[in-house]
Order: sequence, then C-alpha cells, then structure tokens
Amino acid sequence: MDLDLRKLRYFVAVAEELHYGRAAERLHIAQPVLSRQIRALEEELRVTLFLRDRRGTALTAAGRQLLEDASSLLAGSEALLRRVRSAAEGRRTFTVGFMPGITVTPAVLALTARHPGVDVRLLRTSWDDQAEVLRDGRADVGLVRLPVDQRGLRVRPLFQEPRVVVLPAGHRLAGRESVAIADLAAEHLLQDPDAVPEWRDVAVEMREGNRTGVPPMYQVEEKLELVAASAGVCVLPLSTARFYTRPDVVPVPIDDIGPTHVCLAWVAARRSPLVRDFVGVAADTLA
Repeated sequence: MDLDLRKLRYFVAVAEELHYGRAAERLHIAQPVLSRQIRALEEELRVTLFLRDRRGTALTAAGRQLLEDASSLLAGSEALLRRVRSAAEGRRTFTVGFMPGITVTPAVLALTARHPGVDVRLLRTSWDDQAEVLRDGRADVGLVRLPVDQRGLRVRPLFQEPRVVVLPAGHRLAGRESVAIADLAAEHLLQDPDAVPEWRDVAVEMREGNRTGVPPMYQVEEKLELVAASAGVCVLPLSTARFYTRPDVVPVPIDDIGPTHVCLAWVAARRSPLVRDFVGVAADTLA
C-alpha cells in the first residue's frame, strides 16, 4: 500500500488542532471533504485514528504513533522536491545551517576548493528550527548545539565550549571573575528553562511557580536587549556572547555548569558526496 501524502497532511492538521473545523480552515478546504479524507485514510491503514464524541476529538494510540512519524516523512518529501527542482533548474547548491556564534567559514572555503562549481549557501538557525531545516531540506548539513531532536538524523560531535551568564553592566555580579549557578537562583531567566536545567533546579521563580513578565525569547538580539534593560539574564555559549559584544551587558563564566556541545548533523538517509565531504572538512577545520 502506498501512503497518500495529501491525506497525511490532512491528518496532521486535524491531529494538531484536534478540531475538524479549525483544521479545515487551516487547509482551506470544506470540513465534509476533510472528514471524508480522514475516513479514507483510516480505511487504507485499517485503523482508527481519532475518537470523536460530544467532548471533542482525541487521538487514538494509532493516531499518536502516526503523528509522531508523519512529520519526518512529510519533511523528507519536501526536501526531495527542493533538491529535484534545483537539479532541474541546473543549480547545484549546498546549504549549511549554523547556530549563532559558530564560525563556519574555514569549512565552507575548504568545501568550495574541492567543489568549485557548487554554490555554497549559509542559513542561520535557532534552537527552534536547527533540526527542522535539515528534515525539510532547507539545509543539507547543520552545525547544531545540543540538545537537538535527533530522530532521523546522524549527529557527529565536533567540539564543546563553556557557557556564560550575560548580565546587565550594573548588575551586582557583573564584576565577578566567575559565578556559581546558585548565585543566579533569584534571577529571571530570559529563555526556556529546559535549556538551562542547572538553573531550573535551583531557581526561586520555578519553585514559587510565579514565572511572569517577559516570555522566553529565541533570538539572541532580543535577549540581550532585555538583559541590558535589567529585565533578566540569559545563559549563552561563550562564542555567542563574544560575537554579540556590547557595552551595556557583561558575560561572566559559570563554574558549575556543563559546556555546550556543537555537532554536525544531517539526515541519516542522505548519501550525498557533498555531505560526506563537508563532514570531513568541518572535522578537519573546525574541531
């Protein structure tokens, strides 16, 4: 049996919305059409994907499993289309994703020296999309910071670096040579606390359940603006803090926090010689 990707996209919309009406609006189709397509998919798979009653719509165990696997399958199909269309247009491109603060120039120069006819492009990523750009084909290989969702990816360690806390220039700890994570327990963290579990475990605002005010920001520039305004602090890799040097914020090393790990990542199913060559030159020039 061949799986219909259009029906799979319809399923994902309903699974994410858990509401047929909202999913139909999102897909720009009529709700009866969407319902028929979901029933057809259930018949093809010979399973029930959703339970519907007066209380609403819920995923079955089979539905939860399909949702877990569907994202990588749909992303893979999008990546395939991108590569095929590029080849049809006579373009040979290779895109490298990278997290802020990571210098990729030596590896890019080495790759272009080996493959002068390839148009090597760079794509800056974030914590939110560093793995997704690989799965959907926007990037062929990525320099990622752990943790990252490794499903469907090959990940090769490259190097590690210390993390620092970025404080307002006038902060009580700004003059220290280093701090302990316990020194930051009373501070407001301007990022997802799961990204800094050492802080999360001691934080006053997590214990009291009163995280209020500024929500987590995912762009470094936004975080630093808020730090400078004394709205909170953030923890960054040392290279990122150095890259965004500014006079109104101060990076201070943290003694008892683990380093950040930088890795190469690419889709495990890819057999591209360019991916293989970039992994090799990155290991030689960046590690």
